[in-house]
Amino acid sequence: MIDHSLVKRFRQEVGDRLAHQRRLDQANGLPAMTGEDERQFARALISQVLEEHARSEIGLGRTPPTVEEEEALAAGIHAALFGVGRLQPLLDDTEVENIDINGCDRVFVSYADGQESLHDPVADSDEELIELIQILAAYSGLSSRPFDTANPQLDLRLPDGSRLSAVMDVTVRPAVSIRRARLGKVFMSDLVGNNTISPDIGRFLRAAVAARKNIMIAGSTNAGKTTLLRALANEIPPSERLITVERALELGLDQFPELHPNVVAFEQRLPNSEGQGEISMAELVRRSLRMNPSRVIVGEVLGDEIVTMLNAMTQGNDGSLSTIHANSSMEVFNRIATYALQAGERLPIDATHMLIAGAIDFVVFIEKRNDYHIGGTLRRYVSSIREVNGCDGRVLSSEVFVPGPDGSAVPHAPLSCLEELAAHGYSPGGW
Repeated sequence: MIDHSLVKRFRQEVGDRLAHQRRLDQANGLPAMTGEDERQFARALISQVLEEHARSEIGLGRTPPTVEEEEALAAGIHAALFGVGRLQPLLDDTEVENIDINGCDRVFVSYADGQESLHDPVADSDEELIELIQILAAYSGLSSRPFDTANPQLDLRLPDGSRLSAVMDVTVRPAVSIRRARLGKVFMSDLVGNNTISPDIGRFLRAAVAARKNIMIAGSTNAGKTTLLRALANEIPPSERLITVERALELGLDQFPELHPNVVAFEQRLPNSEGQGEISMAELVRRSLRMNPSRVIVGEVLGDEIVTMLNAMTQGNDGSLSTIHANSSMEVFNRIATYALQAGERLPIDATHMLIAGAIDFVVFIEKRNDYHIGGTLRRYVSSIREVNGCDGRVLSSEVFVPGPDGSAVPHAPLSCLEELAAHGYSPGGW
């Protein structure tokens, strides 16, 4: 039998040492450990902690754990750190796309082909489900994140790259949503292969990144914005220094040093239980500009960091990438203006439009559609690309790619920067 009190104690010790090493690596500018490297390092830490425990027991005149007991303790600690209990089989299933939990026994799973099903319970009680989320919150990301009655909201990145969002006490039962990161290392060729983009748009986006155009990716929730952002980022030469800024680490560009050897990943820090220690997205964007970036990549714009980011784009940090929630490529400008009004700068709409015109070169709109008439196939595809041309009281733009007969974007209007993109290998095939 495993002594669960010891597992809990040693899990915390190992988790604290692991988090300390992450912070040291980040402070020293070292690339973050890959998931497998982190697991190997944790195994070494577990052995270290168990050896210290055995010496302590001997020093106190007690019998240390046997080899079999140590092996059981080591397995239990490792599972507590990296396992997610009954959720693990779902996270191991490459076809699972989203997991929605409305209490421990109401688990809804959606798959890559658009199908949905009710799954078995993932915990014996809601209290056990909350404890599982608290364990994940303690050891995922760069710092421990509380999840309790005082902090009933949680966003974090799981070790496999999936995004977890959880709430408690503002719902009748704890609710959890997990969005899978099915394509961690994704390239433009992958998106062409699964018909997210056409070959022509692939060439256009590749040239736009090479030409250091500032690109905003827009779309609804779960439309594929982050996947497209990863693919665009993987077109950036490995010689460039990238700074990523996110609410919860999920881009994972630092996980692939062969593609991006020089990456610093910033993660928003929430306040502690006393309301101290918060580091906002806006502060991190400002800090990123002092870290000698070639490009700044903001994982998702949801608030007042938009003004800081737009200012960064107009101050020589060309080639920046970001994502934003919107219902169309045109709506992006109003969404940005709304966020800017909420920022500390309280920018009026006309000033925001001038800032947008000077900062953003292209808006790429991606959407998803469940084609029930052809068997429920879920499609994700770029349907519109808008070029920003200037400002005259409002943002002036032209939709250079518009939805075609099947919804996918097709050429529509000439590009004002065509010569610049042509210098990076793009020649339009539809005008």
